[in-house]
Amino acid sequence: MSAECQGPGPEGPQGWSLGPGRPSGVSGQCPPPTMPTSWSLPRWRAYVAAAVLCYANLLNYMNWFIIAGVLLDVQKFFQISDSRAGLLQTVFISCLLLSAPVFGYLGDRHSRKATLSFGILLWSGAGLSSSFISPQYSWLFFLSRGVVGTGTASYSTIAPTILGDLFVKDQRTRVLAIFYIFIPVGSRSFVWLTLGVTAMAFVTGALGFWAPKFLFEARVVHGLQPPCFRQPCNSEDSLIFGALTVVTGIIGVVLGAEASRRYKKVNSRAEPLICASSLLAAAPCLYLALILAPTTLLASYVFLALGELLLSCNWAVVADILLSVVVPRCRGTAEAFQITVGHILGDAGSPYLTGLISSILRARRPDSYLQRFLSLQQSFLCCAFAIVLGGGCFLLVALHLEKDQAQAQQPGKGTPDSKDVDSKDTESQSLLSGTRASADP
Repeated sequence: MSAECQGPGPEGPQGWSLGPGRPSGVSGQCPPPTMPTSWSLPRWRAYVAAAVLCYANLLNYMNWFIIAGVLLDVQKFFQISDSRAGLLQTVFISCLLLSAPVFGYLGDRHSRKATLSFGILLWSGAGLSSSFISPQYSWLFFLSRGVVGTGTASYSTIAPTILGDLFVKDQRTRVLAIFYIFIPVGSRSFVWLTLGVTAMAFVTGALGFWAPKFLFEARVVHGLQPPCFRQPCNSEDSLIFGALTVVTGIIGVVLGAEASRRYKKVNSRAEPLICASSLLAAAPCLYLALILAPTTLLASYVFLALGELLLSCNWAVVADILLSVVVPRCRGTAEAFQITVGHILGDAGSPYLTGLISSILRARRPDSYLQRFLSLQQSFLCCAFAIVLGGGCFLLVALHLEKDQAQAQQPGKGTPDSKDVDSKDTESQSLLSGTRASADP
């Protein structure tokens, strides 16, 4: 009696089960699924889905750095030091990285849409409720940041894989560029890519959390504004840094994605080379921004903007590299693994480490605004060295990229360039909706 194949069930694409359905023509077991170019949806529906995901990503990353914009007020409201303030981001990222593998696993085996919706509801509710915490319950505020991190893990892990299902090749690069504007496995390429992303996360985590306070204290040192002794503190520097981040983020992501799209037509290693060159150029910019701040504030702003611009060139590009070296059925797991490693070694600890170094340096110096500023400035210098290490990691990605891409596209592994569109449609619809679907004969 011949066996019949059924499409991927709730367990995901890894296990095609025998059962009622259309005959596969194979006795005993079902053939492994192959992965086609894109999920077959009407074009307008695919773009609407991408627009919704990009808008939600804007709100998602606002949650990441909203504390940095009001850090001085938070410190005064809850009466916490620099080192404890840095722990806010550590708690957030730690909960995110612990949750990311779970959501990646669920996204590869169950409904991605349901997993995504759960995460959005979780971080939205926790963020809203944290607004009503009184000063004597500072521990509850820390807890709420952890819950926000848990919900954020769902979105950060699942959303890029859904876009990877909907779009491919140049189209996928453009959509990912738009998606990462709002942030703004097992192969050697993947390992070095993850370490490079970790270096980027380390720097952006420290900058995003402490740069507004650094700029505020620089203006105090220059006599441009008085010190803050009571709430509310002047938030002008947070607004300036936020505007710089938005503008340089948009321009940088677009420039990086477009440079990658054009350059890889003549050089297959274009993507990691662009990432490496942008990081190696960002390192001296950040160093000069820190060193020049006590003497000329304008030059510090200029070099800070250039550094952020160069960092932003990489976000869409690294996502495209990841999707090209990992088989489609494992993208959610790979994304979760990269988030876990990148955050635990990157921005989970960099805000706390920066604040801790600043507190240690300040304890050994006279209590003055100049010394407080210099302590924070010197604690930032480790970021310039981290960027250089990240650039080296991307150079190593370039050495192994072509070989790992070829392995990921081997027949039977679910290559994104396969011509078997029907199989891709079946698997993608199964993962996105959580429903069981039959494979075409």
